[in-house]
Amino acid sequence: MTKAKTIVVGNKSLPVFTSIQKSGAHVQHATSLAAAIKQARQGDGILVLGSIQKPQALTSALLREIAVKDLKVFIEYPYYLANEQPEIKKITLERGVIAGKQIPQLDSMAILSINDHPFYAYPDQPHTYAYIAKVAGFDKAEYGILDTERFPFLFRKQNVLVSGIQISNWLDARFGPFHYWETLWQYILNYVGINTPIKWPTTATVQPSFAKEEKITRADYLKAVERGSAWYLNSKLLIAENWKHLVDSFTKKNGEGVVFPPVSDNMNIGNGRYGILEGHASYINKDGSQPIRWWIRGDCQAETAFALSAASRLLNKPEYDSIAINLLNYLYKTSNLRQGERNDPQSPSFGLIGWATTDPDAYYGDDNARVLLGTIGAATHLASSEWNHYIIEGILGNFRTAGVHGFRGPWFRDAAMQKTTWQALGNRNIINIHPHYESWLWALYLWLYDKTQYEPLKQKAKEAITITMNAFPEWKWTNGIQQEYARMLLPLAWLVRVENTQQHRDWLKLVALTLLKDMDSCGAIKERLGFKGMGRYGKILSNAEYGTKEAPLIAEYGDKVTDLLYTINYASFGLNEAYAATQDSTYKNAVDAIRDLFVRIQVHAPTHRDLDGSWFRAFDFGRWEYWASNADSGWGPWGTQTGWTQSWVLNALITGLKNTNYWDTTKSTFDTEAFRLTFTETLNIMLK
Repeated sequence: MTKAKTIVVGNKSLPVFTSIQKSGAHVQHATSLAAAIKQARQGDGILVLGSIQKPQALTSALLREIAVKDLKVFIEYPYYLANEQPEIKKITLERGVIAGKQIPQLDSMAILSINDHPFYAYPDQPHTYAYIAKVAGFDKAEYGILDTERFPFLFRKQNVLVSGIQISNWLDARFGPFHYWETLWQYILNYVGINTPIKWPTTATVQPSFAKEEKITRADYLKAVERGSAWYLNSKLLIAENWKHLVDSFTKKNGEGVVFPPVSDNMNIGNGRYGILEGHASYINKDGSQPIRWWIRGDCQAETAFALSAASRLLNKPEYDSIAINLLNYLYKTSNLRQGERNDPQSPSFGLIGWATTDPDAYYGDDNARVLLGTIGAATHLASSEWNHYIIEGILGNFRTAGVHGFRGPWFRDAAMQKTTWQALGNRNIINIHPHYESWLWALYLWLYDKTQYEPLKQKAKEAITITMNAFPEWKWTNGIQQEYARMLLPLAWLVRVENTQQHRDWLKLVALTLLKDMDSCGAIKERLGFKGMGRYGKILSNAEYGTKEAPLIAEYGDKVTDLLYTINYASFGLNEAYAATQDSTYKNAVDAIRDLFVRIQVHAPTHRDLDGSWFRAFDFGRWEYWASNADSGWGPWGTQTGWTQSWVLNALITGLKNTNYWDTTKSTFDTEAFRLTFTETLNIMLK
């Protein structure tokens, strides 16, 4: 008997073809399916890779020839079965779902991502191995596929294995998870007679910078900071004068409908005078690139200034200082984020910072807190008092509109505030045990108390913290409970700074240990959901709900995902401040492990310059790749964030390299008579 051979039809440069050859499998090449069938012998295999631009019909005549020779054929888009060319649709929120247990090592309902591709919407087929469908779940379709529109994407028709979508570019298109696609492709190749284990490229177009067990050195830290700060420029998110008109075209209220391609390579990089955009959307194009979110947020301006000014000190990059100064001036002076009612001493919203330039009338306490912390940090690095009155007005503006117990609620709209007074808002009997929205303002009250000794600041923060800790662990939660613990670390650490009592140290330790019990040896903190009924953006409850609102990255506790948008980025800051306040090695060991993780999982993407050096929101530390549920509408696993993520990660690495902390570093700049004089003058205006 003559051993069966395999003939490959398609572009020889496709990764699938080159991987087959590099793995030692012996294959032949043909220029078309008809030619491959003609040269094939009885029982041979044919692999047709979708590199042809125009749709091609698999005719009845070709099907008969395949049957006569008993050929095993795999064929992918743009081929379609003769006499039933289906409608062409495009992937948006849909994913691949394995049907049954026909493919070894892939469980039924296992999920595979397929990014941004057109596909043939075939009707149901009797021998279907995988479907395209919009389904909820982390790595399996949690609610099945019977209640959602679905189309076979991998099925067998006679001897032909058909893919209704092009999957041969899965590496460049960043399909995931990697092992699932590796397994699926091995099955396809086995079907056409290639039984050699395939060695796929070890350098994906977008991957973590280091393996899980690689030792991290000081030089690696410095390189991570260099790449992370350069990303702000390479990402083209800094708005330049010659394309700032595009922002008006693309940006919209509430940050919805703002996802568009980035500016072209030949466009200028901004210098901060016109602000910085939010980041990349969690959507992967078919070439592996990502669009950006054309939205100017207040928090991103100050947080980016904080990160770049810190990097400037470490790397001797004075140009970063210039960008930081421009961003702060844009935030407070040029944009509408601190103008209008927010800059009117007679207004109840005086001193507050707008959410975004499209929504300057929305005031989130959490966002205001990060704007102010970023401004304080940047001003310290820049050795400037230029923004002192904005800092004081911002803290007091939030303080005076918090209720008698120190809680403000998640947010205000200016229209409602203008119908009342700051005194009435300050007299509300509101309790909102939700650290994500509330707690970093308490930290700021304690920070300002330390510089001014204005007792009501400490009293209000202390009362809110006490109420919150007395309710532990029954707290409201946002996308998960871990972010609430992470946020609570900072005010507890700074409470120890101003009142170093055993109870306050115990509170800090309780929250820290609760968070850290989910820390992996690699430094990742596993996400978990909170008490049922107490989550603002809880577990996705149906396939229809997937992708329609903010949502957790996980489906259930145990999914090995760490969150760099909401949790571990802020945990690193809080733990560093906790160690500085207590010298407890528990906190130092934890934050050191997190910093090492940050260096390891920084995005390495040499072919995608605007992604290289960033950090994505989600990381699957079990698989060691960027993977999670993409249910969140806008801020899913592959999103970047100039403020929330990039800034705090960079600052964690820089404080580690310099062995510093925020409390002590900023104290020398702000614990001055000049600052106290400005505070007293502002206090007399805002709280008289």
